Amino acid sequence: MRQIKRVAVLGAGVMGATIGAHLANAGLEVLLLDMVPKDLKDGDTSPAARNRFALKGLEGAVQSRPASFFRKDAAALVSVGNFDDDIARLRDCDWVIEVVIENLAIKQKLFAEKVVPNLAPGAILSTNTSGLSVNSMAESLPLEVRRNFLVTHFFNPPRYMRLLEIVPCSDTDPAIVSGMADFLSRRLGKGIVYAKDTPNFIANRIGVYSIFKAVQHMQAMGMTVEEVDAVAGPATARPKSAAFRTADLVGIDTLVHVGNNSYQLLPDDEEREVFKVPAFVTAMVEKGQLGNKSKQGFFRKDKVEGKTAIFYFDYVTGEYLPVKKPKFASLDAVKLVDDPRMRVKMVIEGNDKAAEFAWKNLRDTLIYTLNRIPEIAGDIVNIDNAMRWGFNWEIGPFEMLDAIGVAAFSARAKKDGIEVPACLDGIEQFYKFEDGKKLYYDLLSRNYKQVPLPAGQISLEIIKRAGAVVEKNSNSSIIDLGDGVFGLEFHSKMNAISGDILGMTLKAVKRAEEEGVGLVVANQGANFSVGANLMMLAVAMAEGAYEDIDLAVRTFQKGTMAIKMARVPVVVAPFNMTLGGGCEFALHADAINAYAETYMGLVEMGVGLLPAGGGTKEMAIRAIRLAEQYQTDVSPFIFKNFQNIGMAKVSMSAAELFDMGYMRPGDSISMNLDRLIADSKQKVLALACNYRPQRLAENLPAPGRGVAASIKSQLWNMAQGGFITEYEAIMGGVVADVITGGDVPAGTPISEEYLLQLEREGFLKLCGNKKTAERIQNMLKKGKPLRN
Repeated sequence: MRQIKRVAVLGAGVMGATIGAHLANAGLEVLLLDMVPKDLKDGDTSPAARNRFALKGLEGAVQSRPASFFRKDAAALVSVGNFDDDIARLRDCDWVIEVVIENLAIKQKLFAEKVVPNLAPGAILSTNTSGLSVNSMAESLPLEVRRNFLVTHFFNPPRYMRLLEIVPCSDTDPAIVSGMADFLSRRLGKGIVYAKDTPNFIANRIGVYSIFKAVQHMQAMGMTVEEVDAVAGPATARPKSAAFRTADLVGIDTLVHVGNNSYQLLPDDEEREVFKVPAFVTAMVEKGQLGNKSKQGFFRKDKVEGKTAIFYFDYVTGEYLPVKKPKFASLDAVKLVDDPRMRVKMVIEGNDKAAEFAWKNLRDTLIYTLNRIPEIAGDIVNIDNAMRWGFNWEIGPFEMLDAIGVAAFSARAKKDGIEVPACLDGIEQFYKFEDGKKLYYDLLSRNYKQVPLPAGQISLEIIKRAGAVVEKNSNSSIIDLGDGVFGLEFHSKMNAISGDILGMTLKAVKRAEEEGVGLVVANQGANFSVGANLMMLAVAMAEGAYEDIDLAVRTFQKGTMAIKMARVPVVVAPFNMTLGGGCEFALHADAINAYAETYMGLVEMGVGLLPAGGGTKEMAIRAIRLAEQYQTDVSPFIFKNFQNIGMAKVSMSAAELFDMGYMRPGDSISMNLDRLIADSKQKVLALACNYRPQRLAENLPAPGRGVAASIKSQLWNMAQGGFITEYEAIMGGVVADVITGGDVPAGTPISEEYLLQLEREGFLKLCGNKKTAERIQNMLKKGKPLRN
């Protein structure tokens, strides 16, 4: 397969433009084309007029929220044009992806008249269709083009949704399929699922069935959309958007399109009637109640007495009613349960209406999924991956069956009078581990096969079961990653950093120094780390145990400094939320290898504290070193780093961390989350070749009290103007004193140890203020920062 450097995207609607944006995120050159507007004024031949649709699409992608680009300057990689004037530019493209309206005739005409005559020899041609037949589309293509033709179905929004379904036509070269799968996984970070040429492929077929089936059970049981969403969310291992908020997110008109498509094209489906769009949903679309894009769907936000209020749609009356936050005992029982498998099992075993609904909806969805093999996919792994990556389920359908118990599921369904697929007979579980390998049950051969693990990926679950754990406690583990590289894994609740994690950090560094060549700090949870354990701090503050707090801060600093001073290279692999103490771990590493979607920041000010695990110290040193490097005034660097801390800024991508000063030259980004640990291990091995340990910084020229005074003056002005609270000005002043080196003249020699001491003193000072206690309590109770 030819190397892909330049890609043409045909169609600049929301999907095409945002696909183009993500291609640019990967560093590819993108040509974004659309039609010439039909309403051009006579004689208006300007590119701006003729390229209006493509320009509008690009502008929409730049302004979109959530952001489609990692950084807005990546938009410079996207050039625009139109199908008439610029189609010949396809000859310079290695991959052409079609993203026009879901109409077979229009797509075939575009291919025949525009694409094929201008396609470079050997170029890849793909379609982003969400459910049209790839073989029907291929009929209009010459054989040499069909060999390089396939479906590459992105999910919306393309940057954030990991799933990409690949569907070849009957003539597609298998080498093209495997080559594109590798490219899309490695360069774009996609989770690849191989689907068959059936309507709506895998994820939409199962996901939309589950939503429409939920509607049926909701109406039969007299439940509200709000009650259904309370059940069909995290309580049953599905996303917070549950069923109806998911419909609002993707667009109710889109949901209707998929339902109608399934109903029309699946005459032999045993559950065909489920896809018949309910009358009230059709009426919603006719009235423009399309979900988030029209600001009203199954849910709506309104201002009531100056405050935002949420309403849900009453499908009986057609009116919007205030949300009631329904309470069910079966759901309350699993709120503190982390394991999604346990949550599913516990909820369906409850004895209230929520439990009954959960069982019925999951029962029907899982049986429907079972009946789709081999129709829509060749194995259970592709289906489970599709639902986790495409609909954000925490576990896939077959993992749910294992959680419930295959035999128990079958017996209960039969008791309900439901016909259970015969293929379930004799199956104890769909997944198991054996001889250090993860196996899945193949329904076609009736044997277990190894779950494929692509090259360049490390699964902690698999290697831990193979005996790679060398030491562990309840919240962390040291793992042998091979080749002399050890791994430090967090596995506490939300990966909050606790005392035993800090103790294990010291052990991990020591083991890597004595027995290996380096250390990777990584895990494969939902987030890298949300920071330190706030609850323990709140208890200590309430009891006035300031000596214990001081000891805890010293212990935290000892852990992060062990990472920095290690005699072997340490690489930290942050991903998703990496906040507070999690960020401080990363700042002290020799290198950061971050997942592209890393939301990292020193956020302690939100709970009335300052970063005291070495974070404030580290940003002071970085500012001082930059000023020395460029032989200039330190103030601008201090101001920038202070602002990051004072405003509790969080990156919206790993790429932004370079601008924030949290990542530096030599740090790197992995597009594919599944490759993150393996990539980090390779970075350790590269650093180990000529590694020189760091030394504690001495004789640093302090920015001094004058810079602190300048910061405090700005804080006073902001407080007077009502931009920050009086207490926020006080907190900012404490941070200013620490980051500038304390109450000393500019240029006074200070040390790293001295800055750590200032951190501890500032932290304890804030802990003694009741307003900090209020902020911490609010965060623990409501999960939101308090501006007091």
